[in-house]
Amino acid sequence: MSDTRTPAQIEADIISRRQQLALVLDEIGVRVHPKTIVGDAKAKVASTVDRTAGRAFVAVNRSVSDVRAQFVSEDGSPRLERVIPVAVVVVGAVALLTLSKSRGKR
Repeated sequence: MSDTRTPAQIEADIISRRQQLALVLDEIGVRVHPKTIVGDAKAKVASTVDRTAGRAFVAVNRSVSDVRAQFVSEDGSPRLERVIPVAVVVVGAVALLTLSKSRGKR
């Protein structure tokens, strides 16, 4: 196999390869630089936190919507058959706590 390239073409290929190698080495240098590594780690942590917070928000929002649906009808009016018993239980619990604290102070 003979090389039919001229010395000038070979020299141009060498220069081109050196430039490509320099670019690759520069890119590697940026990738392994401590600031780049720390920045990438921070970005990954921030992304994970955002994703976790987003999931938590969706779960809480869904729970609140489910509870609200138990006490409010689709047209926005309260479901008295469910609100009144819960209100009675809450008032009773508060009354018991108040009585038990006032008896404990005597």
